Amino acid sequence: MNRINNICKQTAGIILAGLLFSCNDYLDREPLSQITPEYYLTEESQLASYINNVYPDILPSHNTDINWYGTFGWDVGTDNMIAKGDYKDYVPGELKTAQTGGDWEFTKIYKCNYFLSRVVDKWKAGEISGNEENVKHYIGEVYFLRAYEYFNKLQAFGDFPILYRPVIDEQEALTEASKRAPRNEVARFILADLDSAIVMLKDASPDGKKNRLSRNCAYLFKSRVALFEGTWLKYFRNTPFVPDGSGWPGKSKEYNANFQYPSGSIDNEIDYFLGQAMDAAKVVANAVSLTENNGILQQSTEDTSNPYYNMYADENMAGYDEILMWRQYDKGLTLTHGVVQFAQKGNAGQGITRGMVNTFLMANGLPIYAAGSGYAGDDYVSDVRKERDGRLWLFLKEPGQTNVLYPSSDGTHATPVEPVPDITIGNADVYYSTGYAIRKGGNFDAKHCANFGSYTGSITFRAAEAYLNYIEASYERTGAIDGTAASYWRAIRTRAHLDTDYNKSIAATHMSEEGKYNWGAYSAGQLISPTLYNIRRERNCELMAEGFRHMDLKRWRAMDQLIASPYHIEGFKLWGPMKDWYKDSEGNSILIYGANDSRSNVSAPELSQYLRPQEVAGNSLIMQQGGFKWAMAHYLSPIAIQNFLNTSADGSDVGTSPIYQNPGWPTSPNQGAEDL
Repeated sequence: MNRINNICKQTAGIILAGLLFSCNDYLDREPLSQITPEYYLTEESQLASYINNVYPDILPSHNTDINWYGTFGWDVGTDNMIAKGDYKDYVPGELKTAQTGGDWEFTKIYKCNYFLSRVVDKWKAGEISGNEENVKHYIGEVYFLRAYEYFNKLQAFGDFPILYRPVIDEQEALTEASKRAPRNEVARFILADLDSAIVMLKDASPDGKKNRLSRNCAYLFKSRVALFEGTWLKYFRNTPFVPDGSGWPGKSKEYNANFQYPSGSIDNEIDYFLGQAMDAAKVVANAVSLTENNGILQQSTEDTSNPYYNMYADENMAGYDEILMWRQYDKGLTLTHGVVQFAQKGNAGQGITRGMVNTFLMANGLPIYAAGSGYAGDDYVSDVRKERDGRLWLFLKEPGQTNVLYPSSDGTHATPVEPVPDITIGNADVYYSTGYAIRKGGNFDAKHCANFGSYTGSITFRAAEAYLNYIEASYERTGAIDGTAASYWRAIRTRAHLDTDYNKSIAATHMSEEGKYNWGAYSAGQLISPTLYNIRRERNCELMAEGFRHMDLKRWRAMDQLIASPYHIEGFKLWGPMKDWYKDSEGNSILIYGANDSRSNVSAPELSQYLRPQEVAGNSLIMQQGGFKWAMAHYLSPIAIQNFLNTSADGSDVGTSPIYQNPGWPTSPNQGAEDL
């Protein structure tokens, strides 16, 4: 009985028995304990109420950390964006297999499966009262939400159990349910759920405000999932990270021993997923136009506002065609966040890197190192912005710019004028980790700068991703840029105020230069072609600080080169003229450096002219190992040991569990990744 209880705790989502006693733990208040299951989820309003409690658990913008920089901080811990401190992912041996916990749990999947198991058959039998189209839409929402949660599992673990419905709390059933399906089958399951969502969801969000899902959200997300899996299979082929690859651990289990790709081969499977990505992305890109960027950064109330800038921080985002779904915040309901105040100062200690800044082209389409590019250098932040890609010019802040156009007594944490970046203080509220800061999420109205009191919206899905997904999927599939991809690429670059001749950029690209700053220049430890890199570059620049970077780097297998060649993440050029910004009232420098000096507040000039956030103090693990390093096993997460024990034959032998560990991770607790 104890083992079953342990499984129930570890896989809290697959248990049907005990529902009436535990549903409040799962869902706050829905379904209500006094309502018996046979009479619950029989009315349109009950369906909506149930789903309203699932949205915040699963969709990212609906679970934004209200205390920090929200979705705009999710790229932190990559070559694009960094905070001060160590990152275990990049210190092999520090990230370990846990005894308990981790992401191997099913609670959110359970919520979706419980709903579908109770509602779909009733709906088919005509037993759900209310508006038929709304009922169908709500069912479609749950198919989408289950797909979204399964995509999280696919990214974390690859192979994963596929559960269509809740599972009874018996040892045999729970053990059987723990069997891992090969990752491509998980991806196909996700696409099938999204196809169901596409059939059932309405063309427009039923609330009229785009705060709920719509059909285009499902098409967009389908393109994301399919592109992810297609490129993962392509770049990890012949490794333990794909089904039937050399050393694939799934082969050790009888239930996967005879695995075959449903399309006949891994090449066919790659082609299938990339084709699915193209088809789904095209639906959205053809239907939804991009928001205008008029090239203006407002610095006075007389200046014309810029819709592209405002799109990221409007109170009401319903009017932007490009935004397919967004999360609304509300001051009256104390549903607020701190994004705007951090967009005005320091990004909550999460700065973009020199590598991210260098990735942006000049407005004429040339890389900064190309002859005749017109690059003004990086002695000052103002120089970096000159004649650059309009997205960098618009979103990279420089000292002296106006952040607040509309003062307010509520703006207790407003920063009216952008200051010299404070790189010497450890307070995350104001610290500039790299010296570079962006203004994505910034609103010029100071009323949004009460302490964590902003109520601007948060974007969940926007159509520009579909344009980018199609461009990449089509090139990865065919090795060419077709007419549709070309038109989408020109549209993205036109909006960015960037020369639309992408071939000009490709011809001037030197991969040896790009590889110095951008991990996306690599796949499987090798530099990629200039054409593919410029496709990735476009994605990188358009989606900067929007939470895609971790996913992209992993599916591209873009960190192998860090295994043998550590990387130093850098910020702005501190040890040039900008060092003079940091003097006290008597003209003495306040910059202190030295690995063994406990007072150190910046990295030493002997290391680099550029600020290195991880190399300020000698006790930094990243500094001690000579930079950021990688282990192959880190492309996937380890499964906690208790999950093996709970499903083993005798509760003690992990080898008898149907679960197998991910490549390179041990089946003993508190052990780091092994070499692959």
